[in-house]
Formats: sequence, C-alpha cells, structure tokens
Amino acid sequence: MRAMALPGARARGCRAAAKMAQRRRYAEYARGSQSRGPPVSRAALYVHWPYCEKRCSYCNFNKYIPRGVEEAAMRSCLVTEARTLLRLSGVQRVESVFFGGGTPSLASPSTVAAVLEAVDQAAHLPADSEVTLEANPTSAPGSRLAAFGAAGVNRLSIGLQSLDDTELQLLGRTHSARDALQTLAEARRLFPGRVSVDLMLGLPAQKVGPWLGQLRTLLGCCDDHISLYQLSLERGTALFTHVQRGTLPAPDPELAAAMYQEGRAMLREAGFRQYEVSNFARNGALSTHNWTYWQCGQYLGIGPGAHGRFAPHGARSHTREARIQTLEPDNWMKEARGSFGHGATYGRGDHSPGKAVVGGCGTPLPSPRSCRIPLPSVHAHRHRRCKPSSLGRAAGGWPWPSQGLMGRNAGQGGAMVRTLD
Repeated sequence: MRAMALPGARARGCRAAAKMAQRRRYAEYARGSQSRGPPVSRAALYVHWPYCEKRCSYCNFNKYIPRGVEEAAMRSCLVTEARTLLRLSGVQRVESVFFGGGTPSLASPSTVAAVLEAVDQAAHLPADSEVTLEANPTSAPGSRLAAFGAAGVNRLSIGLQSLDDTELQLLGRTHSARDALQTLAEARRLFPGRVSVDLMLGLPAQKVGPWLGQLRTLLGCCDDHISLYQLSLERGTALFTHVQRGTLPAPDPELAAAMYQEGRAMLREAGFRQYEVSNFARNGALSTHNWTYWQCGQYLGIGPGAHGRFAPHGARSHTREARIQTLEPDNWMKEARGSFGHGATYGRGDHSPGKAVVGGCGTPLPSPRSCRIPLPSVHAHRHRRCKPSSLGRAAGGWPWPSQGLMGRNAGQGGAMVRTLD
C-alpha cells in the first residue's frame, strides 16, 4: 500500500480494515494476552511535530511557538529520519503511527502523507495499521480533518481537556467548550468509531460533582475511546508559578483521586473497559499504538525530542536502545541533514542485566524480561497529566517512581539507554 494517496473509497476501506484489526487486537487483550512485545522486525512509530500556536499554561512538552515554520524543510527531515531509523532498527513492518506534538494538526496533510509514504517505502505499512493524529479544536476544521483522512490518517485524538470555558481559559486553551463539541461531532462523522478525546482532572479549585457532569456530557456525544489525565504541575509552566505564588490553590490530590475513581465507575457503566491507567475503550476501540508501549514493544521516535526504544539491527533482541532525539528543531534539522541522517543525543547507561540508567540520572528500570505489569504509557507520561501519586494509588498502585521514568515521547533530555533483555 502507498499511503500518500488514499482518496474516496480506498481511504474508507483502509479505515474499515484498521477498525477490524483493532477489534482483533482487543479480543486478544480480552483473552489475557500478555506478549512481551512484538518481534524485532515489527514496531510502532511516533512522529513529533514540535510547533504550536500558543503555549498552554500547564504544558512543558518539547514545543515551540515560531514566527514562521519552514514546513518543507521539516517534512524533508522527518522523512529522512524515518528512513534512517527504520534502516538502523531493521524494522520491516510498522503496525501503528502516532503524530503527536506540539500540535500536529497545524502541519499540512501533505507532510503527514509524505511521512507515511516514506515509512511504507522503507518498511511496510499495512492497510490495517492504526494511524493517529492529535488535533486541537481550533486547528482542525472539518475540511482539514477530511484532508488528513485522505493523507492516510484513520484515527483522531482530540485535546478537549475540559467542557468548562473557565477551566479552558485557566489552561490557556484557545478553544471554547462549544468549539470542542463541534469538532468532536465533525470528527465522528469523518472517522466513525475512531475518535479519542482527552479530559483533564485535578485542576486548581476543581470539584468532583461539576467534573463528573462534564464527563456525563461527554459520554452523551463521544465515540468509543476516552483518556482521563490528571494535571501534573510542572516547573516552568504558568500554572506552576501561580500555585507557587499562592494566586491559585494547589490541586487537591484526594479530590483528584475521587474524580478518577468515580469517573472510572461512570465509564464502566457506559460500557468502557479500562486497558491502562488513563485510557478507556469500548467496542474494541483501544489504541493499539498505546498498547504497544504497555506491552514493552518496540517503538521508533522521529522528530525533535521524540523518544524511541528498539533493538538495533543485528542485535538479535539482546540489546535495546532507548534514545531521545535532539530537542531544538533547528539543531535537530541540521543533524538530520547530516551524514548520519538523524538527530539523536546520547547519554550514559548502565549495561548490567535488568537495569538501565536514563541519562545518567540513576533511576533503575525493570527488565523487559521480568516485566509482568506493562510499563507505564509513554504517551501518558509525555502528556505528564497522569501522576502516580494519586492516580496510581486509586488504580491499585504503581511500582515506579513519579520522576525519572523513560518518560514522554517528547522528552526533556537526550539519552541512550541499553537494556540487556
């Protein structure tokens, strides 16, 4: 399949095939399948688009507010890095692609199509592969969403975050609750059964009852996948500063835990099944890309600050490398254009069996061989809204510390980790 051109009936056929594959994988999960990850020839692929229109008050992701974007240059470098990492990893089949950011819905559909075309040429991108795009309501009108569908996207993840306009202003979001619901309705029309929405909890001064009311409203108009993310106050963000100065109250972790527990119960009654700490699905609509992270599977990360974890070609799965690409977009593009064809920053690692050190910080990671509980979702930690201090306790506890994990797809530091399986 060539992902560049997927108009009309062919695009609809690919979306139908992807949905059937998703249901098959969900059935495997329901039977209790606990694969330690796909073979070294298969992987998921994360693509980081680092640009945004505005920095939200809670966000410390690797993102930039540029005066102008050289999209042709960015597109070329993403294509180059995708080809390079697929060659270095020896991956022959890409089972899911996730365009995150930043705000990837600000990219042109032609950029998405070019990356998918490069992936399909360098490896194999089956017709039933899940291809997700994160979208913000203000950057994703219906015509643009349709163009992304024609480019090869078959699943949307919409950052609603809240259905309360006051909360949206607090978060620094550029959309209103009405905008969010309109975008959701249009997305469901274009991608039926393939739309996920994010809802945040644990905001300053937020109460359980009103938040459950938002969730109830969302259940009346959402599709089959919902993510509940707890706010995590991060240094360097506007919200962190306001709480530090006392101009906003600190979020109450006990109230956040109550929201989470009661939200889980409400979702369960609506037919949703929880398949990891923050994500809920019904009708087989779990994110296969996210599930790869939880099953300790391979994933490649391309773009500024993207995180990946894979066995290099020829390593026979005995050694896995975890790398974070160079953070700053201009520097990353210079490196991607260079002789190596990718931009990666390397750190120190402890190569002893069953232990790794991320960026020399000294935080042990569990060996994939002994990983009975799936590793925390990289996607969730990339958003850093899912905080083990309260959600982990509410969900039965996490055996990992809240800081120093492999972390987000778009990380804050460059490192290579080698873990001997």
